[in-house]
Amino acid sequence: MSPLAQVFAAIAALIHVLFFVMESIVFSRPEVWQRFGVKSQADADVLKGMAFNQGFYNLFLALGVLVGVALVHTEWVASGVAVVVFGCACMLLAAVVLLSTDRHFLRASILQGALPLLAISLVVFRAARG
Repeated sequence: MSPLAQVFAAIAALIHVLFFVMESIVFSRPEVWQRFGVKSQADADVLKGMAFNQGFYNLFLALGVLVGVALVHTEWVASGVAVVVFGCACMLLAAVVLLSTDRHFLRASILQGALPLLAISLVVFRAARG
């Protein structure tokens, strides 16, 4: 796995840690829930539990990718690459789902999916070259 692919994957993971913070720790702040398209404090209160859960999904996904990157530097290289590709594929597919639900989330979808796409592309390109 190329160093650049590892960097893209690690930054994507750190972005997902940021999503965890936003969704699970500071979601109650209006400046945060408004970023998610929530229109009122009452709606944010209803969504708080779901956002909390979603934040932990993002955290666990990020930790998986970071563990995969760490494994690439051990004797379990193939396992590490597999974990990174799986985690990045999940991030990328989640970005596609986000965009498919509301076109207003284009920017967020690009933020969520671009780096995982680049990481996967580099892994595939390297594998195709042998």
